[in-house]
Amino acid sequence: MELLQLIDELLMDAVVNAEIRGGPPTLGAAMRHAVFPGGARIRPRLCIAVAMACGETRSATAEAAATAIELLHCASLVHDDLPCFDNAPLRRGLPSVHAQFGERIAILAGDALIVLAFQMLGRGLVAVPERLPALLGIVARAVGMPNGICAGQAWESEAQVRLGEYQCAKTGALFAAATAAGALAAGADYERWRLLGERLGEAYQVADDVQDAAGDPALLGKPIGIDQSLGRPSSARELGLRGALERFNHLVEASVAAIPECAGRAQLTALIRAEALRLIPADVQARAA
Repeated sequence: MELLQLIDELLMDAVVNAEIRGGPPTLGAAMRHAVFPGGARIRPRLCIAVAMACGETRSATAEAAATAIELLHCASLVHDDLPCFDNAPLRRGLPSVHAQFGERIAILAGDALIVLAFQMLGRGLVAVPERLPALLGIVARAVGMPNGICAGQAWESEAQVRLGEYQCAKTGALFAAATAAGALAAGADYERWRLLGERLGEAYQVADDVQDAAGDPALLGKPIGIDQSLGRPSSARELGLRGALERFNHLVEASVAAIPECAGRAQLTALIRAEALRLIPADVQARAA
């Protein structure tokens, strides 16, 4: 089974599990809208790829962690698009959740997806309960304070913020959780895998900054220029497009260098390089050069 297909099936199982118990149908529809259709699913792909690189061919722990991390990512997008933050009308080429269902349902959908993520963790680790405390710690650290995605969002409301600190929380936290959780699922030393996630997450945030400044909204499926209009921290604003592109390429190489020695190192390297080409296509690189 292709990895993307597996991940979508895991996510569908989670969403259906939330819907079948007779809850409010509009909230269920909003949660489904937030999760499907998905983007590149890089965070869950990375989680499972790390587990496989460490020798775990099929792991309920890795799959539960991957599902939870993607649900948390989807929840963060719902909240990020809200009128009080980016006020984005589109996400992945479709109306954002608040544009489709209203602001109140969007807030609740994001909250419900967060809870569902932790439900999936608990359900997926029934066979190995001894790993649940460590996995909960990894995922919770990536969500809350002081350096999780909630903190990353909150930095946007501060008068002063260091760009690197903002990016590590805003994007890097869930990537670090993905690599650490994948390693834990395989019984590896998961702290050794955190640096890969942090560097790759920062690369993704830099790429997002470049796309926001120079990307094609039709291809991105969302508006551009939001960072500039809202005065958000941005690599493109701080370093210029050329400097941001150089920073991105440096982080991609640093990500590859941060892969610990393992049987699947070559496959992980190929995944990272393929994602780099997808994140900043040739036309965007040409405009940034």
